[in-house]
Amino acid sequence: MKIYTKSGDKGTTSLVYGDRVQKNDPRVEAYGTCDEANSMIGLALSHLQDQDREWKVDFEKTLLRVQTVLFHVGAELATPKGKEVGWTLEEADINYLEETIDRWDEKLTPLKQFILPGGVQAASALHVARTVSRRAERQAVGIEEINPLVLSYLNRLSDFLFVAARYVNQQLNQTEPVLHEGE
Repeated sequence: MKIYTKSGDKGTTSLVYGDRVQKNDPRVEAYGTCDEANSMIGLALSHLQDQDREWKVDFEKTLLRVQTVLFHVGAELATPKGKEVGWTLEEADINYLEETIDRWDEKLTPLKQFILPGGVQAASALHVARTVSRRAERQAVGIEEINPLVLSYLNRLSDFLFVAARYVNQQLNQTEPVLHEGE
């Protein structure tokens, strides 16, 4: 299979089932933004390659699972209304995010003030992924007839990524940058 097809050279692309749309179609914008968030999660994981720590195995497995589901969310967004989606997004996927958020949050120092995105490189990449997933959610809101679980998943994903960034910082003994008012 060739990587390039030249079929998009005039500004169109195919949705699932072959429907051609403009590359700035809301569906393309939304699933492209999911891909961007997914790539940032991958970048965060790459920043942890040199870490040899007990917590990292579970953390990586969790993020790889999230990346897979996020790929499925993109497939949902790339499927035209009225067509069957090849992968099924389920309530269990959202529950998994919530359970992981709760498990990691129990281990975190409680927030007493606003924190700024940053810390170690992996945490910073997760904060970027968080903001990108929020953008994907905003874009998905405007798409007609999508699985409502897509919006729930993207909403919960940004919460998950916030906690994941905090968790990485804490596991690596990195103080989180805090908001200093009036400076």
